[in-house]
Amino acid sequence: MRQSKPTQAADEEVFAPASVLLQRLHDEAPADHFTLGWLMGRLHKRSFGLIMLLLAVVAIAPGVSIVAGLLLMIPAFQMIAGQTMPVFPRRIAVRPLPTRHLAALVQRAIPVLRYLEKLIHPRWPIPLDATNRVVGAVVVLLNISLLFTPVPLSNVVPALVIALIALTYLEEDGLLLSIALLIGGVVLAVELAVVWETVLGAKWIVGLW
Repeated sequence: MRQSKPTQAADEEVFAPASVLLQRLHDEAPADHFTLGWLMGRLHKRSFGLIMLLLAVVAIAPGVSIVAGLLLMIPAFQMIAGQTMPVFPRRIAVRPLPTRHLAALVQRAIPVLRYLEKLIHPRWPIPLDATNRVVGAVVVLLNISLLFTPVPLSNVVPALVIALIALTYLEEDGLLLSIALLIGGVVLAVELAVVWETVLGAKWIVGLW
């Protein structure tokens, strides 16, 4: 008997918005501790997007932005290399993390995501391999800006842009992903101009001496 082709409705049932994925993680999380290995095992092919989204949200906070930014480099470089899902070093992947921190982050994020998902939804199919490499490259550059720009609170804007890129990538919204990547390019140009002006200002001050 010939199998019928999957219908559009069936395809839509397979796709789960980011808010639904986070709610599942919240409901299935171990009582006390979880690991990044456990997290990626629940996400499979969509682990790149959600891992980057969670780390970008954490990177907005000044106190932990450096740690989150360094961790973001791992999946970003792996996307450039063409891997299908992120792989963290075993020492990091098996390190126990308090479930309460994940629960608190998820509970704050879900209402915001549900609101954003009214605008961000699957459209403009994107070529996976090429998109992964472009997204990974832009996230790496934004991370460098996040980590090394010598301006107070300079981590906030790059982290927000990375979160937007991760969300549109996760929701498979090719239209808004293109816009998010363009915004990322603008932010990088502005950050580069700020750094250049800072260097020129420092040289001018040194020249006065």
